[in-house]
Amino acid sequence: MASKSDRFYYENFISSAEYACKASEYLSECVKEYHPENIREMLDTMHQFEHQADGVRHEMSVTLAKAFVTPIDREDLAELSQNIDEVTDKIEEVLQRFYIHQVQTIPPEAVEFTRKIVSCCSKMQDMLKELTNFKKPEKLHKMIIELNNAEEDCDRFYLDATMKIREHYTDVLEIVAWREIYDYLEDCADACEHVADSVEAVVMKNT
Repeated sequence: MASKSDRFYYENFISSAEYACKASEYLSECVKEYHPENIREMLDTMHQFEHQADGVRHEMSVTLAKAFVTPIDREDLAELSQNIDEVTDKIEEVLQRFYIHQVQTIPPEAVEFTRKIVSCCSKMQDMLKELTNFKKPEKLHKMIIELNNAEEDCDRFYLDATMKIREHYTDVLEIVAWREIYDYLEDCADACEHVADSVEAVVMKNT
């Protein structure tokens, strides 16, 4: 069992992932019940999640700067913290594209894509809850694989969704907008996979 001082690091990661989960769930909610006239309000709400996630990452940075001994190499802790925070950043960037491109309607593929991002974030948080057991990594290995598989599923869906854009839109600007939005959604899945890669690196270095 982790010591009281060590628990901070694991709890911080879980807390950071929680904001990514909240951001992904909010994005999915916005897309499912989309009202373009409320986009600025949506952005403000989303930015609150991003700002709170930044606060959690800052707590990690301050603690690492003062810590004499850490349960994992401080460079790995810093990288993992940054990668988790990046997930929330990427999710916020998706919603920002809606504002920039003045999106008015949502294709069904976008709704499904955001659900998949919610799933990736949930799997990421579950994996981080298991991180404290990195020296007995059997379960952690399985969770890393599950998250990698979820990202690969997003890769496949990204291609199908992009191909179907022209079924829903004929205006060039709308086609360009949705290609970019799907690119940004794929970036969210990639960001979750980067967290899994960081966790896998921790396991490899410490077992």
